[in-house]
Amino acid sequence: MRILFLVQGEGRGHLTQALSLSQILQTAGHEVTGAIVGVTAERAVPAFFSEKFTAPVIPIFSPGLVYNAVTNALEPTKTTIRALRTIRPFWKSLKQVRAIINAHRPNVVINFHEMLGGMTYALLRPPVPMICIAHQYMAFHPDFQRPKGQWFYRQTFKFNTLLTCFGAHELLALSFDKQADAPEQRVRIVPPLLRREITEIKPTQGDSLLAYVTQPGLKTELLKAHEQHPEIRMDGFHSGVSVPNQIIDDTLSFHAIDGQRFLEFMARCKAIVTTAGFESVCEAAYLGKPAMMIPQPNHYEQACNALDGQRAGVGTAADQFDLNQLLAYLPEYDTQLSEHFRAWHGQGHFMFLAAINRAAASSKSSSGGFFSTRMRHLLRS
Repeated sequence: MRILFLVQGEGRGHLTQALSLSQILQTAGHEVTGAIVGVTAERAVPAFFSEKFTAPVIPIFSPGLVYNAVTNALEPTKTTIRALRTIRPFWKSLKQVRAIINAHRPNVVINFHEMLGGMTYALLRPPVPMICIAHQYMAFHPDFQRPKGQWFYRQTFKFNTLLTCFGAHELLALSFDKQADAPEQRVRIVPPLLRREITEIKPTQGDSLLAYVTQPGLKTELLKAHEQHPEIRMDGFHSGVSVPNQIIDDTLSFHAIDGQRFLEFMARCKAIVTTAGFESVCEAAYLGKPAMMIPQPNHYEQACNALDGQRAGVGTAADQFDLNQLLAYLPEYDTQLSEHFRAWHGQGHFMFLAAINRAAASSKSSSGGFFSTRMRHLLRS
């Protein structure tokens, strides 16, 4: 079977998920013909993806999210304004996507939360079934954990997610654990897609805390916590560090961002402190490392992830780094969770292949009907 990918290029999560599924499909004897990756003028296709993906990678313009340069907070208003200003090049991108689908002649298109996919199927209606895969499709699940209040951010999140999946045959919602499907929403719950490097690591039990420092304020909080508890070893991977190891003292060090080294540190740490990105929290759960999940400011999706991860037992949710909260949580962490999480992850191979077979065997669903169904459910729950 021939498969074409559409991948959101924002961050690492969707790209690493695409790499993982590509390995599953190729092992099963399917052909991945290529990957259309949404990019902006400021954000090219990351080298880690283009170097490891074995099929052609096709970058195409897609509006991106806008973050505050100082606080790293998501700015919904500026994101919307940018999208409105780029309507003409975006329409050109949609026609390019349709042309690529026609040229590749895939049996199935798999979309990793890229708006190009949903809008191409809504407006140009390619004659190929599409499956959408992302944790964000939990937004349409009735039991998904959500912060109280924040009505505007909640509806914005659901609407932006909706834009990626018009015309989809199924929505495969990546989840921390097994839950009931939501067939009325075309949502099926599936395990996380993790990169092969994670599954090959043999974790050990260390005594240090590991932090992924993307928010400027988190570094300040780490330094404050270190002053209060200098006996606790902490390592922070920080975008503002340009050397491999910046040693502050005997128990605190910062390190330049390095994906492979971060995995090595994660494998031997006691716990991690991170934003509430789905991918990184799942990697920690697979390795049996409890997580303190601190959502980026104004990032509603991450706020949901933190609550949902806390429900699933993979970590504790927090508004800011509170070392005392983390230390109090560690004795409560279920040391058997990693075993359960790995068993859930192991079911993914069959579930993803089954979804692709269902899509290929079906006639293409009506994009208009799907649009109406989604709009009816948009403001519910």
